[in-house]
Amino acid sequence: MVRGVTPGDGSVTYRGTNIVTPMFAAYAARIDRDQPLNGLELGERPAPVVREGWSTIDVKAASLNHHDLWSLRGVGLGEDKLPMILGCDAAGVDEDGNEVVLHSVIGQSGHGVGPKEPRSILTERYQGTFAEQVSVPTWNVLPKPKELSFAEAACLPTAWLTAYRMLFTNAGVRPGDSVLVQGAGGGVATAAIVLGKAAGLRVFATSRDEAKRKRAIELGAVEAVEPGARLPQRVDAVIETVGAATWSHSVKSLRPGGTLVISGATSGDRPSHAELTRVFFLELKIVGSTMGSKDELEDLLSFCAATGVRPVIDEELPLDRAREGFARMESGELFGKIVLTV
Repeated sequence: MVRGVTPGDGSVTYRGTNIVTPMFAAYAARIDRDQPLNGLELGERPAPVVREGWSTIDVKAASLNHHDLWSLRGVGLGEDKLPMILGCDAAGVDEDGNEVVLHSVIGQSGHGVGPKEPRSILTERYQGTFAEQVSVPTWNVLPKPKELSFAEAACLPTAWLTAYRMLFTNAGVRPGDSVLVQGAGGGVATAAIVLGKAAGLRVFATSRDEAKRKRAIELGAVEAVEPGARLPQRVDAVIETVGAATWSHSVKSLRPGGTLVISGATSGDRPSHAELTRVFFLELKIVGSTMGSKDELEDLLSFCAATGVRPVIDEELPLDRAREGFARMESGELFGKIVLTV
């Protein structure tokens, strides 16, 4: 029997006959900016096709990110790309039986896509990880440390990598420095608390929810307060993912010369008080941060393996219950990551 591939349609050719190879997936079928879950479908999609320079991974675990909700709202995902399998992060097994983790940024190096293609995150241009299989450039495949489970490893490539880069690359903090993490409970914020504690930082956190403040302290924050509350000291850096609702507090919490690193704006991107006078008078630094490099992901994997640091998992759900996970993430009633298992 001769087996080939028909590029682009997910079908497999047997002796000239196209046979669609289906797999189960959670995908965006429609864009709905107001009710994003209306566009989420669970069902069969074509399996990945063979492509030179790319590897097909059998997914064992994949984690949810707010990026997935934004995709359902049409942010970074156009109607012309639908249907699109969602999911940026995954850990699984490659064609040779190796346990692997995926770096989610495609086109960063040109490997597999060519040097002229701009970088993108999985699901902006290419089908994602909420499926039985996913295909990515082979360059984007990293060995999974044996110390980490598939579920733990699947939490790292977006939220935890973002937090790692924010803290150690863009904020440039060192052991003994102080950091404020806004919005404890979210994936990036939770990662920043745990990583900061492990690196010897003095971590403060905020949350509107008393239970989340208590959990932040359990994870290593020296103090957790309500948003806007005065801290016992000015901090060297602020990790900001909330945006408009906490921006003024973030700026006011910095010591002179301190650094505010922002990687998201879940409450909106237009704060009513920009605090510009304070920014220039105190010579504050504001740094944008998006994801992280493959090298940083390798460092993060090694850091977790060596120190015993593990991602905080709120809940593990089978892939066919993905809608429950999306609903919990949209409601904000979670602490840490939701992982979908295959």
